[in-house]
Amino acid sequence: MRPDPVRVLLATDAWRPQVNGVVRCWESVIAELEALGHEVEVLHPALFRTVAAPRYPEIRLAIAPGRGLRRRAEAFDPDVVHIATEGPIGLACRSWCRRRRLRFTTSYHTQYPMYLKRYFHIPAAASWRGVRWFHGKAESVLVPTEQVRGQLVAHGVPRARTWSRGFDPAVFHPGPWSDPEIAADPFAEFERPVLLYAGRVAMEKNIEAFLELAVPGTKVVVGDGPARAGLERRHRTARFLGYRFGEALGRHYAAADVLVFPSLTDTYGVVMLEANACGTPVAAFPVTGPIDVVVPGTNGWLDEDLAAAVGRAIGVPRERCVEHAATHTWRRTAEALLDAMVPASSCRTSESLASQSRRR
Repeated sequence: MRPDPVRVLLATDAWRPQVNGVVRCWESVIAELEALGHEVEVLHPALFRTVAAPRYPEIRLAIAPGRGLRRRAEAFDPDVVHIATEGPIGLACRSWCRRRRLRFTTSYHTQYPMYLKRYFHIPAAASWRGVRWFHGKAESVLVPTEQVRGQLVAHGVPRARTWSRGFDPAVFHPGPWSDPEIAADPFAEFERPVLLYAGRVAMEKNIEAFLELAVPGTKVVVGDGPARAGLERRHRTARFLGYRFGEALGRHYAAADVLVFPSLTDTYGVVMLEANACGTPVAAFPVTGPIDVVVPGTNGWLDEDLAAAVGRAIGVPRERCVEHAATHTWRRTAEALLDAMVPASSCRTSESLASQSRRR
């Protein structure tokens, strides 16, 4: 049975106009929740005074959002509360829930211990203490893969549970394409094979490992970000196309011969699933994220040698990729979120919303 309509309060530091996997995930899930009849209120940085994030000026962080957040949250009077990120808004919402003795769930999208150690030399042990503190009081901590769940459990976050990702089949598919401009092959003039990277062009995405591959064909980067200018200067034969959205992005996936996912630190990587839905295999390192998404020989290939992964992935039948992706949808992701959520009021039972509905 469909759960009764609920008022969902979502607190997130990642929101439009940012373009990243966290924002795309929540936009898609919210659309599905609303289609199911639920009401969603998003507490995001644009509602407050902001400052640019260190090293990432395009990302705005809320300044002291506590009072304004409490006012908005109490006016909305949510049935459930979910905290998506560990930034200022996530912290303020956690504080509000703790003071009101409200129960909440959280999600873990970013491998902060890895990032902070690699780029700011902060010991991973210190970061994991922060992760345990932030998520330790949540009723459930939603993580994208079983590998990440294992990491959190091993570091003292026992209520972690897997919450996978999805794609929109109306946008990401092998074709045909009704719009004549989209139907045209965007890589018609490029030397084949076309090796595609799609996503934020940032230091932590390890894009240099992709651009330095000694393999035939054309390397294409779809996306933008703070590392783009430097990468364009160093890799003049690569094609940097900027962002593509919606069906235009789907057409680029479908036209590529392989999607190369060079990240070593992503928790999932929705672009891999989207590319598969368009019939394009994935080449990646055998690390957290790709390990739970790519089945070698079925929808791509994993190898410590990324060039070898590219060579093997290109030979994977495209129809297998489409079949693999079909088992994932944003509707299922939204329903899994509902299954994890619990009533915010501490005087109610501990059953999830979906469980209560099934009992009725």
